[in-house]
Amino acid sequence: MVLTIDWDEVRKKREEFWSSSPVYKAIYDRLVKQGYHLIGTIGAVKRCHWSKEAVLRNRYCYKCLWYGIESHRCIQMTPVVAWCWNRCLHCWRLQPEDIGMHWDDTRPPVIDDPEILVEESIRAHREIMAGFKGNPRADQKLVEEALNPKHAAISLTGEPTLYPRLGELISEYHKRGITTFLVTHGTRPDTLRNLETEPSQLYISIESWDKDSYEHFNRPLVPRAWELFNETLELIPSFKSPTVFRFTIVKGFNDHEIALKNFAKFIEKAQPSYVEVKAYMYIGGSRGRLFKNNMPSHIEVREIARKIAELTGYTVMSESVPSRIVLLSRVGKPKRHGRGCPDGVENPEKYVPVLTEEYEEIQD
Repeated sequence: MVLTIDWDEVRKKREEFWSSSPVYKAIYDRLVKQGYHLIGTIGAVKRCHWSKEAVLRNRYCYKCLWYGIESHRCIQMTPVVAWCWNRCLHCWRLQPEDIGMHWDDTRPPVIDDPEILVEESIRAHREIMAGFKGNPRADQKLVEEALNPKHAAISLTGEPTLYPRLGELISEYHKRGITTFLVTHGTRPDTLRNLETEPSQLYISIESWDKDSYEHFNRPLVPRAWELFNETLELIPSFKSPTVFRFTIVKGFNDHEIALKNFAKFIEKAQPSYVEVKAYMYIGGSRGRLFKNNMPSHIEVREIARKIAELTGYTVMSESVPSRIVLLSRVGKPKRHGRGCPDGVENPEKYVPVLTEEYEEIQD
């Protein structure tokens, strides 16, 4: 593949944008301090905790256990780093109140070229993982493999469905032999409906169980966000790729019977391939909105997953204790998108032994 991208021009455009106002400069400074690598103009890449764990300790994320994703070869990226139609209480996204400044975070001011985002995300991932070269604790074979990424998680922060060329972005990754997991809150059913190329796997993140809880917790910035989310639920059965509902459990908010029964109704309506029940993480900007005791233990997550399984008929398939997450499935053993953790569903502890009862991502 012959590319004619002028990387100096890309960098110049990015620098001009982020220095064009005090607000953007403040956002940029905070993002860089938090470890984000800006790509294109407003996209970003950040190293995942589990990429580091893979090369240093041969321990892998739950996506490796269940879906074959090789943690060290996975790009964690977003096409819109600081824009979303929600200001969820549990989100680590940089939000206006975090820096005491205002910007319109509902409308990305730049539309980056998808080819630039893909190529620069690969370059950024390689740069990040090359930092482990020469580290005596790192598995150098895995470091070398990491320089040839095979997966992209289009999530990280922001709402990727606000990026109008999302289908092209997914297609550019697929052309390079890189699988894609797309994560969305479902506020843009129009974007999902019109995707030219489906992701390898589609995630819908869910925390609220009715309109009132959604208005309180997800804090939508646009009218009809709850109704748009429900439109997305109706779309799910039309996807040919595997679909996942990820319920983020926030202790004291959505861990009660009414919430779980409504979650079961969402599942019944959309029939996703899989359900992931995961603990809220006390990290990033969420620490100013929630408390550490809002994080449920893995035992609590396991019990909630069991209740959802009973309500829906889905099967409890596996778990990852360090990530406090449990997998339910409608279709049996999950489809694998890579060669990572071949028997991870059956033997999760083989690939991610528990080192601490703490939620590991918090320490990173």
